[in-house]
Amino acid sequence: MSKAILKFIRLSPIKARLITREVQGMNAEVALASLEFMPNKAAGIISKVIASAVANGDYEPEEVVILSCRVDKGPVLKRFKPRARGSASRILKPTSHIMVEVGVASSENLEPKKKVETKKEKPAKKETAKKVKDAGESKKDEPKADSKQAVNLDDLKQLSGIGPVLEKKLIAEGITSIEQVANLTKEKIAELDEKIGIKGKIEDTWLNEANEILKNNKKES
Repeated sequence: MSKAILKFIRLSPIKARLITREVQGMNAEVALASLEFMPNKAAGIISKVIASAVANGDYEPEEVVILSCRVDKGPVLKRFKPRARGSASRILKPTSHIMVEVGVASSENLEPKKKVETKKEKPAKKETAKKVKDAGESKKDEPKADSKQAVNLDDLKQLSGIGPVLEKKLIAEGITSIEQVANLTKEKIAELDEKIGIKGKIEDTWLNEANEILKNNKKES
């Protein structure tokens, strides 16, 4: 391996790096041929540095490849230009240091380095979302249960007009289920009216509602 360095060249490092990126890793002979037809100022300078690096190692251009072609920033020359009203504007003239390394072509130099692939673990959120989705699909496959639930025949508050207070009074009189309400006779209703004080004709609605609940309960069962 041999190298050549050119320092304090009047060249912008930003412009020079555009050329070095193109020739990096190329065969020296191919790089010199391609730089010859580039109109950039940096192309002519870099080609001379490459030729110097090849000559320093007593190589032939076709034998070696460009291992490294680097451009470092040098000192900036500061100048000024006269402007209107006695003022002056600043002019910056950058310099660069160019370093080129060449070496014999080998399989290590020609083949690009393979990136080591690391298996990234999937976030837990996706797994949980998938489980939830699967659970939802399994629920869809399951037969739907009947939305109607069995009626509690011991709950007298299902009848209109019966609240907690009136329910306690009816239980005290021995009426504890809707089935008993459906089987009430007129005499029993009159007796309850005297003791509890049932207003209006609520007893008629109780009988109708109790019979409907019993019919629905039999259908569901």
